[in-house]
Order: sequence, then structure tokens, then C-alpha cells
Amino acid sequence: MIKVIEEEIVPNLETQIPNQPTEEELKAGALRMRFRLIFDREGYSPGLFKRMNVKRIACQTYHKYPGEDWPREEFHSHKVTLSEGGVAEMLLAERGTVIGSKAKDRLWVREIRKLTDSGRQIAIISTEWQAGVGEIAGPQFGRWSQENFFKYGRQHFNLDRLIDYQLEPIDETLQGVNPAWRRLDGEIRSRAAIQIRRKAKLHERDLKGELNTNRAEHYMEQAEALRAEIERETTELERLKSQRKETGKHVNYGDLPEEEQFLKLATRSKHFIDTLKIIAYRAETAMARVLREHLGKHHEDEARACVRDLYTTEANLIPDLEAKTLTVELHSMATPKAHKIMCHLCAELNATETEYPDTELKLIFKSVSE
Repeated sequence: MIKVIEEEIVPNLETQIPNQPTEEELKAGALRMRFRLIFDREGYSPGLFKRMNVKRIACQTYHKYPGEDWPREEFHSHKVTLSEGGVAEMLLAERGTVIGSKAKDRLWVREIRKLTDSGRQIAIISTEWQAGVGEIAGPQFGRWSQENFFKYGRQHFNLDRLIDYQLEPIDETLQGVNPAWRRLDGEIRSRAAIQIRRKAKLHERDLKGELNTNRAEHYMEQAEALRAEIERETTELERLKSQRKETGKHVNYGDLPEEEQFLKLATRSKHFIDTLKIIAYRAETAMARVLREHLGKHHEDEARACVRDLYTTEANLIPDLEAKTLTVELHSMATPKAHKIMCHLCAELNATETEYPDTELKLIFKSVSE
């Protein structure tokens, strides 16, 4: 993940993110950053934080080694705006801390902790110094919205659907786990597990009952056979481990034997369609947010269901080129409550005075009954 962040994500963001501060503005503000990266514990790396800090890119993630709990008195209530737009009250506290076990990676960062209802403390570290505590906590603790998006997208937008079945070759420079190394590693793990059971069996063997020469000899023969088996397996394990060590764990795809190579499903069409689905999801989210404000906090969960019902409602499209309008007449909803919600949303959309793309026609939303 760290490699992908540095080599693929950051170079794209440096050129694509708008309104980044100029070099003069960065020089004038010692704490100002170009933008902020927010990721999970998998990206925790003091070295990455320090390298990004040099590039004036803020990073934040969960603290992988937070240490002892802080006193309860340090935590105070904050209203935090989550990434999907909701507002939550959180008990937060902040300190400065040093991360990095190696001298070259050590860096002074902010540590923000959230105190949960169960008494657990969740720690975040960040190099964004100009944002408030709530602005740091909101995006990080709102990360679950990403998981919600994928779950919702699979259910309502068919996000996992294959668009086509075309195949394309894999980049020969792409690295992956060496199949030969994986086979050796699997065999070692399997043999090691059996070896542990053999040793436990030998350790648990005991000569019970009345002692006589025949029983003692039989016991010694079995124990000796088991020891010899353990020694042979130990030798074989050492040989396999040595072989695994000599076999590279990672290999370029182009260096794989021909029988190990394969093609992958083409992704260009799927990426394009998935992009459209994400845009549609964001539009649905924005409309649901408008409805949440209208419905009130006791009915916020109804907002998305109302929007989905609205999308499946029949409508009449009435263009008027002289008046430069495109009227969308929506048929009545199933219940009076749903109809009132639809009318409210139409009023909100009309207030934006949006023009239909690539035309001068202003969109007007209304109910057929109006």
C-alpha cells in the first residue's frame, strides 16, 4: 500500500487536485500543506509520513502503537462533521507525540484520541497542523462510509457486475508472489504443523500400568520410532526452508514460466461504468442529504429509500424551446407522505436553476397534479 501511495496515488494527486497553495504561499506558511492523505493502519509508516512531510503533503491514519490510555479528564465533547454529511458528538483529546523507531524516520505529529462509550481509546496521528480536532477526527472516523458505499453499491448499483469478458495481457513488470515460493511455504507450514503434533505425542507418551519387560521394550520401540521420524522430518524441514530462502518471494510476471502465466479480464470498460455509478451514487447522496434536513433526525434513514422510489417513478418530459425550459412532470407517489417529500425535493432542485447539460434548457421539476 505504501508503495502504491508514493508511486501511483501521490503523483496523480499532485497534478489533479485543484486550488493547491503556490510555492510562495507554502514558504509563507510553515504549517501549510498542499493536501491531506487519509488512510487505514495498513499505510502506517513513520518513514512515509516524513517523506510526505518534506513534499508538504499531510498524512493521517490510526496510530498503530498508541501506548497507554490517557486520563479521562483530557477528553472533551466536540461536534464532528462526518464525511457523508452527518454530525456526531465525540469525546476527543489531543497531544503531540513522536513516531518512528529509527532516527531517520522520527517525526513530531499530532495524536488525537476518541473515547468510546465502552471506555476504549482510538488514536489517530496526523501531520495536518492547521485543521481543528474535529476536522481531523471526522474524515478518519467517517471512513466506514467507504465500506457502506461498496456494500450499498453492490446491492443497488450492481457494482461487481462484469461489463464484458474481454481478456488482456498483464504488464510484464508487475510483481507478485512467486508461485514456487508459495508452494514451498505451504508445504513447510503443513509439515511444521504435523511435526508439532508428533512432538506433543512423544511428550505425552507415558508407560502406565504394571511394568514388565515386554511392555517396556514395546514402549521404548515406539518412542524411538517416533523420535527417528521427528529427526527425519526436522532434516526435511530444514532443507525446504533453505530452498524457500533461495527462492525469491516476489517475481516479475514476465519472468514466470509460460505455464504459470495467464491473462486478466479487461478493466477499461468496467472502470468507465463504475465511474458513472460513483457519480450517480454521489448525486443520490446529495439528494438524500436534502431530504434528511426536511424529514428530521427521527426519519433520516428514510431519505435514501425515498430517493430510490423517486428514481423509479414515471415522468413526462416536456421541452419548451421558446421558453428555454425542460419540464419534468413526476407522477404521484404511492402515499401522501411520499408525495409531499417529492414536492419538497422538486422545490429544492428548482431553486438551483440547473440547465440540462449541453443545452440552454432550464430544468423544472413538478408533480403532474400541480
